[in-house]
Amino acid sequence: MSLFVEALISLMLITGGVFVFIGSLGMAHLRDFYMRLHGPTKATTLGIGCMLIASMGYFWSVDGHIDIQELLITLFLFITAPVSAHLLAKTGLHLRLRHAQKTQGKPIELRSEEVGDKPVPHPDKGHG
Repeated sequence: MSLFVEALISLMLITGGVFVFIGSLGMAHLRDFYMRLHGPTKATTLGIGCMLIASMGYFWSVDGHIDIQELLITLFLFITAPVSAHLLAKTGLHLRLRHAQKTQGKPIELRSEEVGDKPVPHPDKGHG
C-alpha cells in the first residue's frame, strides 16, 4: 500500500472520528430536543460515512476489490439518517415538545390537523 493511500485513509478516519465526537458533544450539551437532533444525524452521516469510505479504501488497496457490503451500508446510512431525523422532528412538533427560547418561530409547514392539542397518552397507562 502506498504512502498516499495510507495518508488518505488515515485522514478519512480522523475526519470521521472528529465528526462523531462533535456529534456526541452536541447530543450531550445542546438544550432541547430539536437542537439535540442535529448532533447524531450529522455524526452518523458524515462521521460514520467517512469511516466506512476509509474502510472501503483500505480493503480495496489490500485485496484489490471493493467490498459491496460497506458500499451498501454507506448508501443505506445516507438515505435513512436524514429521513429518520425529519420524522423525529415532525413527531416533536406534533407532540408540541418544549423548546429553548433560542429555537424560535412557529413551523409554517405544518397544517392545523398535523399539530396535536396535547401529547398523546401512552397506550399502556390507560385513559383515566
